[in-house]
Amino acid sequence: MIRRCRRCRHLHISEASRTLLFPQVVKWASATGCWATISPPAEVVALFQQHNITRMRIYFPTTEILEALRGSNIELTLDVPREDLRLLASDAATAGDWIGRNVRAHWPNVLFRRLVVGNELIPSVAEAQFILPAMKNLHNALSSAGLENHIKVSTAVDTGVLGQSYPPSAGKFTAAAGDLLGPIVEFLSSTGAPLLANVYTYFAYVGNPADVSLDYALFTAGGAVVSDERNSYQNLFHAVLDSVYAALEKIGAGGLEVVVSESGWPSAGSAAATVGNARTYNQNLIRHTREGTPRKPGRPIETYIFAMFNENKKAPGTEENFGLFYPNKQPVYPINFQTQSI
Repeated sequence: MIRRCRRCRHLHISEASRTLLFPQVVKWASATGCWATISPPAEVVALFQQHNITRMRIYFPTTEILEALRGSNIELTLDVPREDLRLLASDAATAGDWIGRNVRAHWPNVLFRRLVVGNELIPSVAEAQFILPAMKNLHNALSSAGLENHIKVSTAVDTGVLGQSYPPSAGKFTAAAGDLLGPIVEFLSSTGAPLLANVYTYFAYVGNPADVSLDYALFTAGGAVVSDERNSYQNLFHAVLDSVYAALEKIGAGGLEVVVSESGWPSAGSAAATVGNARTYNQNLIRHTREGTPRKPGRPIETYIFAMFNENKKAPGTEENFGLFYPNKQPVYPINFQTQSI
């Protein structure tokens, strides 16, 4: 699979819930961040509410953002900064202090859903070794605060952890990724937390257009493209996700839920990155997440769209053009967040 370059902030969407068949989650660049100049956090929260987007992901705790979320009823997925992992892994008191400052000080006015310890660090980034001990210390700190049943602790991987992904049933982690993920998924299973995975069919397509058709990547293929045992695949998103499930089964974690913590398509910057393709992909993504995958049918897929805003401080190219909105809150293209009418 194609590994995408690293990002420090993004945005995303989610699965079926009691209040909305397909509640959206969006992860967005901080108003004071280095990648985009956008409206104040309070206005961004209002934009989420205007579009009935009920979940959000941010990549580091910022007081201004957390204050804007108070009383919004938006469920928050919060990343733990990479630079904090070493200390959080080595010192339980540091983890307790981190939870006190960034979670307990805002709970329950801010509805934290989960903490993400490491984004795309496994297997090769040095800090990957700190992920599991940091997760355990943060989970224990949440338990001490009586929050372990409300807020789960996990980590996010990209599809580079797969050594084999075709056909989906043959999905298998690389040896290096498997060594790290084995004890991590055991911990996730014991705490009832999902594994998070960033899935981009765009990068699979542009990296191998001879073997991956655009229709397969965009959810627009007219029929089955891949037949695998008893399952057929009409889109690459489901195939990639099922290859992750198959890889988890091979390390004894077949029952673990996978949350898609990033997915999207750029609207400019390359031949395949057009407004039409971006709108088609994201609209179809919203529709398909409600139905599950061939390997896990009927289980809605909690999915976060990358990104809420174009990142106008990045270098020109596709990386700055994944947003649903421009930094001034105007839509890049129209999109329907309500799956009932799609």
